[in-house]
Amino acid sequence: MSTPTRTSTFQIAAIIPWLLSIAIWMMARSLNMPEPLVHSAGVFVFAQVQAAETRAAKSLCPFRLLRQLRAWLRPSRNLTSSTKGELS
Repeated sequence: MSTPTRTSTFQIAAIIPWLLSIAIWMMARSLNMPEPLVHSAGVFVFAQVQAAETRAAKSLCPFRLLRQLRAWLRPSRNLTSSTKGELS
């Protein structure tokens, strides 16, 4: 007779919200601020950092860098084509 193996009931996904609320509570307590304000400020900072990282990633995109390099290496065209028909 074998004993059935028990699956672990401890899941990290169940602990994450609890850890987040404890972290917000501790931060609010140390800053002497209300918890909703600390949470909102954290969300705002996260959004700003995410936007900055997205802008940086777009500027470092390999395809965009390749287009810029090709444009930089391309010989410049003479824009004085309107004077071609005139006699000197």
